[in-house]
Formats: sequence, structure tokens, C-alpha cells
Amino acid sequence: MAARVSRLTLLVWLLAAATGCSAIERARGNWSELSREPSGQAPDPSLTPEAVVQVYAARTVGWRGLLAVHTWIALKPGGARGYTRYEVIGWGVDRGLQAVRVNRTGPDNYWFGSRPDVLVDLRGDDAEPVIEKIQAAVAAYPYRDSYRTWPGPNSNTFTAFVGREVPELRLKLPSTAIGKDYLVGGTPIGMAPSGTGLQFSLLGLVGVLGAWEEGVEVNVLGLAFGLDVKRPALKLPAVGRLGVP
Repeated sequence: MAARVSRLTLLVWLLAAATGCSAIERARGNWSELSREPSGQAPDPSLTPEAVVQVYAARTVGWRGLLAVHTWIALKPGGARGYTRYEVIGWGVDRGLQAVRVNRTGPDNYWFGSRPDVLVDLRGDDAEPVIEKIQAAVAAYPYRDSYRTWPGPNSNTFTAFVGREVPELRLKLPSTAIGKDYLVGGTPIGMAPSGTGLQFSLLGLVGVLGAWEEGVEVNVLGLAFGLDVKRPALKLPAVGRLGVP
């Protein structure tokens, strides 16, 4: 038994090392004191009258940040003076708070020390038509009052759901978005989050995905292994992409 635990510990730290020293430092530190400042990636509404839709991903907090990201959606209709940010958060759900949170922070802020990556960035005529569809998808999300870190429903389940409901986003979630493969209602077959293919999943625990945007992925207990064909790269747990950005 001790040997198994030692091997598992070694594997976790090898994966952690692959994500970079910053992830390890964030896991060691007091995450509540880490930066939540704007990252400067969302256009200034006062200088950008056009519509904007963006999707972000940042390493999550604590030890989970060694393996997984947290994702959210930010949008601004044309002429609006500010953004609306939608995400799912587990804190407080056990006390009666809704999992879906709106404008908890700014559209592009650091997620407790982790600078987010932009997954989708639509502007103007590309963004305006999808804003109402995104808002309708957020309203239709069926797990508003529940949250489970693993295998879902969690923040990535929510973002993936919106992607499936609004295929115009062509949302390609990273392999580190644990929970994205948790299909609503336990349905074993559904669209890939990008809307460009299909996936099979047993409650987000085991499954396969094939799509033009995502490539091919195999999900084992929430950890995704895969191959991006469109932009050649390997997809690995904890590490994410190894190949063409």
C-alpha cells in the first residue's frame, strides 16, 4: 500500500513540475492573498464601442491548480459601458448560494495569481449575434444550485454547456478543463464543446471525443489525453498542450 501511495505522490509531483514553477508556488501559498487584479486583456469599454465576447481559462486555486483550470465567459453588447461576467463557483453552494455567479469580479482578472488565457475573442459583427444566445444558455444551465469539483458539474461543465448551446463560439476548451466532459442529464452522447464534433462520456469519468477543433481526446477519470490535428499538438493531463500554440 505504501509503495502505491509513493508512486501516486511521485506522479502528482512530476505532473506538477511539468506545469511550471509558478503553479507549484501558487499551490504552496495562501491563495486568498494572491492577485485578482485586471490582466488588461479585455478591451476598455470606453474606447471600444463594438460588442465583445471573450472566454477565459486560468489555473484554479490550491493543489487543484496543478491539474486543472477554471473557465468563465465575459461579454459586452455594442455600446455597453461595462462587461457581464458569467461563471460557476462552488463556494457557498452548500449554504444556499447559486452556483452561477454574475460579475463576481472583472472580465479578465487574475484568478488568484493565475493570469488567464483567452480561449475565444469575438468582436463587432461576430460577437453581437451570439450575445443573446449566450445569455439564454446561461439561463438554461440545469445545475444552477449544485456543484461538484469532480467529475462535475463544475465551472468547466458550465462553460462547456454554453459552448454546446452556442456553437458559433467554436469553443475549444483545454484538456485541463476537468469537468468539461460531464454531459447534462447523464446523456452518454453529445456535441463537443466546440460544436464541431461528437463525444461519448459516462458521467464525465470515461469517454472519447472527436471534433475538428478539439481533435481526438480520451478521458480517463477526468484526465484528458489527446491529439490536436488542426493545430498539431499533444494534449496531456496537468501539462495541457505540447505543440503549436
